[in-house]
Amino acid sequence: MKCTLSLLMLIALYACGGSGDSATEEKPQVGFVTNGVASFWVIASKGVEAAEQAFDVDAEVHMPGEGVADQKRIVQALLARGVDGIAISPIDPDNQLDLLNEAAANTHLITHDSDAPDSDRLCFVGIDNYSAGRECGKLVKEALPEGGQIMIFVGRLEQLNARQRRQGLIDELLDRSNDPTRLDPNSGPIVGDRFTILDTRTDQFDYAKAKAQVEDAIAKYPELSGVVGLFAYNPPMALKAVREAGKAGQIQIIAFDEDDETLQGIIDGDIYGTVVQNPYRYGYESVRILAALARGDRSALPPNNYLDVPARRITKDNVSAFWSELKTLTGSAQ
Repeated sequence: MKCTLSLLMLIALYACGGSGDSATEEKPQVGFVTNGVASFWVIASKGVEAAEQAFDVDAEVHMPGEGVADQKRIVQALLARGVDGIAISPIDPDNQLDLLNEAAANTHLITHDSDAPDSDRLCFVGIDNYSAGRECGKLVKEALPEGGQIMIFVGRLEQLNARQRRQGLIDELLDRSNDPTRLDPNSGPIVGDRFTILDTRTDQFDYAKAKAQVEDAIAKYPELSGVVGLFAYNPPMALKAVREAGKAGQIQIIAFDEDDETLQGIIDGDIYGTVVQNPYRYGYESVRILAALARGDRSALPPNNYLDVPARRITKDNVSAFWSELKTLTGSAQ
């Protein structure tokens, strides 16, 4: 009887895939949650796919199209399914602490692209957004050596990365010292010796609104000399508006991120330059870390819980080489 029971138990064990051999264990299930829908996140999804294969994990990319409520729904659905980890770019970290801490209490939670340092997340994968904003400011200075009036366009300022980029940009244009804790008002003019930031406009990831706001600025401010787009889709929308107004070459466009239209605009000479992140690596490293954590390996967590992915400046001198590299990385090279 004992032998019969042991045999039946052994058969049942193998039928359920429970031999104890890691080769038969279920793959970790993780979610990669963005802060919106943009070409930037398409590049990140390629990194997620590569890491999925490299680290034997099932990873899903979720792009909330309806803001905070949509992102909350996605996170709660992932938690209800019992996923082994979530990497998220929080839309409004100050007002999402309860959601983020709920996630951290029930799975492995990390942030990418935009941080939530007051939450219980395990680490952050991304750039130093304040320093990247200052790099963007240096591009503005190069494009407009005599100074001028500029406008800033961005999806939303609830996100920490947006606030940090904007502040770094402003501090550089006003020749201030480094202070990531500084916070200028979100609206109205900010006047320096050479540059005046006329206003900052947000669009909540509404592409039509993003373009319309540039059109409005061109009409409202005849002395407008430069526009800065801080999210991936802002520069292409600005480019369309500037070209349609017949102002290409007169109004300098300084960009953030590596949208194809932005890179082509640099080649064409209608966009001065851009500061790029590395969304591919955001996706890859986030999944790598979550896969390790799901398997009990905490050595994957970076020192000081921050994996720095350096930003890069792209101008006409290096745009072709960068774009070729990007196409190879994402499998879009022809």
